[in-house]
Amino acid sequence: MSSAVATVQIDDERVRVTEWAFEPGTETGFHVHGMDYVVLPMTSGALTIVDADGNETVSELIAGVAYSSTSGVAHNVINRSNQKIVFVEVEHKS
Repeated sequence: MSSAVATVQIDDERVRVTEWAFEPGTETGFHVHGMDYVVLPMTSGALTIVDADGNETVSELIAGVAYSSTSGVAHNVINRSNQKIVFVEVEHKS
């Protein structure tokens, strides 16, 4: 499976802001979040989340509706839909 495209917009002493663009069939690859973070969807759509145990859930993103999570989250994010999905992730360094 191909990788989603991560474009870092800001990376300073306080935050890292990354735009994630998921074409259909792309994924982040398994990763562990080292910082608390906020996600702001730029498009609406469904992403599949696979945790460390292989459990899958579907996350419905709504454009403009943010959500947050804490460090330590471990998962792979996959776009199994037939549309491009984009969100901006803001990681808190302090």
